[in-house]
Amino acid sequence: MATNKNAIIRYQALDKCFRNTGKKYNINDLIKACNQALYDFNGETDGIKRRQIYDDINFMKSEQGYGVELEVTKEGRTAYYRYVNPDFSINNQPMNETEAKQLKEALLTLNRIKGMPQFGWVEELTLKLEKDFDFHETPREILGFENNPYLKGLEHLNTLFNAVLYEKVLLIGYQTFRNNEVEVFSMHPQYLKQYNNRWFVLGTHSKYKPVTTLAIDRIVSIKESKEEYEVSTIDFTERYEDIIGITRGLDDKLTTITLKANKSLASYILTSPLHGSQKNGELNEDGLTFTLEVIPNYELEQQILSYGESLKVVSPPEFVNKIKNRIKDSLDNYKN
Repeated sequence: MATNKNAIIRYQALDKCFRNTGKKYNINDLIKACNQALYDFNGETDGIKRRQIYDDINFMKSEQGYGVELEVTKEGRTAYYRYVNPDFSINNQPMNETEAKQLKEALLTLNRIKGMPQFGWVEELTLKLEKDFDFHETPREILGFENNPYLKGLEHLNTLFNAVLYEKVLLIGYQTFRNNEVEVFSMHPQYLKQYNNRWFVLGTHSKYKPVTTLAIDRIVSIKESKEEYEVSTIDFTERYEDIIGITRGLDDKLTTITLKANKSLASYILTSPLHGSQKNGELNEDGLTFTLEVIPNYELEQQILSYGESLKVVSPPEFVNKIKNRIKDSLDNYKN
């Protein structure tokens, strides 16, 4: 089935005309209705040609389309179009095979994205499509997503997702790294974020403000609380625009960090920026100098260190020293 946006708008406009028993529509009326619908949606239209409307009608009548039945009546040399059944609408039709295949592919893709195989409704809907449309073949893998199916805590992701969606307070048992004990507290979950193939839930509660970040692989239990949910005023999407990763303190400020990539790394940095704020300098024989305007954090340090000798921090001095000290500590691990 055609998925072009303008085509769908035209099909809907034609459907409305064909269902209207109070007015007769000839080809010029149909062209006018489609042009008006496109203008209402896009704010402009290049004008639909007569041939396009005929093609649309033929598609809507086909099995690949909607299988509509049209009654064509003539008054003189003018033909008028309407549905044989005035109660018919393409919007009331069951999904055809082409649409079902497209939906199934979308669901299969969604099922692989970001390590969320536990979203059972995706699998259930896919199985229903297989039953209704006889799709029993095993689809060939086309997209490969980074995913760690062995990561602990994935079974909690659906519960956390629904808690954010339906604004539920949760009692969470959390195993800390510090003393390996399980701490239980209430949380108002607000946002789910993935970083470095791990999932985190961010929320608020009375003990830790303004934001608590929990790795879901450290969650050992979840129960719904009867406490009234409080929606946070924090824009979590905006909150993470200025950092790499997940860690952000209360009073952290934006810092301009200058880095230099050697020649072998430069092309990669140009095509795969470390952050959206990256501004590139001149690329020469010595490599590429570029800047990031970010809030420094542990994840930024880790990413810089992951490039080894290929990436150097130029400024500011305090951040240079922090990276130097981490490299020195790492080197000390190899001393006899």
